[in-house]
Amino acid sequence: MKGIRGVFAATLVLESIVVLLALLVLPKFGGGATPLGVALIAAVAVAMIVASGLQRRPFGLAVALALQVAVLLCGFLVPALAIMGIVFVLVWAGLLFLRRDVALRMERGELPSQQVPES
Repeated sequence: MKGIRGVFAATLVLESIVVLLALLVLPKFGGGATPLGVALIAAVAVAMIVASGLQRRPFGLAVALALQVAVLLCGFLVPALAIMGIVFVLVWAGLLFLRRDVALRMERGELPSQQVPES
């Protein structure tokens, strides 16, 4: 499952970049974000970068999923983040489906790396 954890970590880094870049365009929409909102959004983005390094730990996935909830909650401060939060929740749902599929194939011995070449 190392490869799947790597994908989780890369997704968190990508998501943190997207969240931080969203801060640049916020002033153009409505009233922008309050200083508290900007601080919370930046904290969530930094937490995502830290969580990307925690993916090898047993609790890493739980932290990543909790951060998805945090992004959705930041959507109440900045509505544009709610849309990005929904998109990334869908991405994480796909990743969890992929993880489940790989685990099932691994259990059945169907992965290419588990196949013994016939001589």
